[in-house]
Amino acid sequence: MALLNVDKLSVHFGDEGTPFRAVDRISYSVEQGQVVGIVGESGSGKSVSSLAIMGLIDFPGKVMADKLEFNGQDLRKISEKERRQLVGSEVAMIFQDPMTSLNPCYTVGYQIMEALKVHQGGNRRTRRQRAIDLLTQVGIPDPASRLDVYPHQLSGGMSQRVMIAMAIACRPKLLIADEPTTALDVTIQAQIIELLLDLQQRENMALLLITHDLALVAEAAHHIIVMYAGQVVESGKAAEIFRAPRHPYTQALLRALPEFAADKARLASLPGVVPGKYDRPTGCLLNPRCPYANERCRNEEPELRSIPGRQVKCHTPLDDAGRPTV
Repeated sequence: MALLNVDKLSVHFGDEGTPFRAVDRISYSVEQGQVVGIVGESGSGKSVSSLAIMGLIDFPGKVMADKLEFNGQDLRKISEKERRQLVGSEVAMIFQDPMTSLNPCYTVGYQIMEALKVHQGGNRRTRRQRAIDLLTQVGIPDPASRLDVYPHQLSGGMSQRVMIAMAIACRPKLLIADEPTTALDVTIQAQIIELLLDLQQRENMALLLITHDLALVAEAAHHIIVMYAGQVVESGKAAEIFRAPRHPYTQALLRALPEFAADKARLASLPGVVPGKYDRPTGCLLNPRCPYANERCRNEEPELRSIPGRQVKCHTPLDDAGRPTV
């Protein structure tokens, strides 16, 4: 049984008559110990889908799903008390910007120990020692003295390490990392990803890695989910997707990477932008930007269908040579 099972998850914002579908009927699962990457450009619904799993979508947002289960527990039906017990202990999340995710009014030590107090109890001395151990685990030098500093006294990389320490404090079964390297320097980004993967393997956690950086998930993920305009357009094993993408959007993302560019002097780009609430096209949502779009694409929305080793939302999936099939 999958650790996380998501079936036809949708998140709508706005009025009932014309809601904006930020996430539109996405389905996927995550196994224990698996690293799954969710990729797509800004506005594709990656972060909103993770917030829905955590129960962090407030009114006027509306979350709907045929199935939303964690470890056999129906997340649609649990009480707020049960959710508070679950979040932080069995499911944890690292947010995009560590500088705004930590509370500036409290020391680093207080915030880590508060999480331990809520979920594990114990006396203050035990919690303090556990906090020191956590900071050591995430590679923060002189951890005992760092407990007494405030977030503004830390660099971006150090703040992100503190966020990771808080997230793994209770040894969660599932860790959701939402763009964990966005606000960091390139050299620090590699260190943070290496740290996350090391912790994932050491604790046998499931890791849901949300990013716009395909190069990042190429090295880290076992399985990749590609999102566009709130929908899953392709999913499959990472190695297979990088070898031969089946969806034109995935192909475009790969061609924008320097290592995949046909012309090393100029990177390929996909014209246009992700559609918003008021400019969503009929048919396939990618059709105004897709070089392979035909009349059927412009009039009929494709189904997410299974092909060998893959799921793809396209009327004419690409072949191994990168050409649309008839």
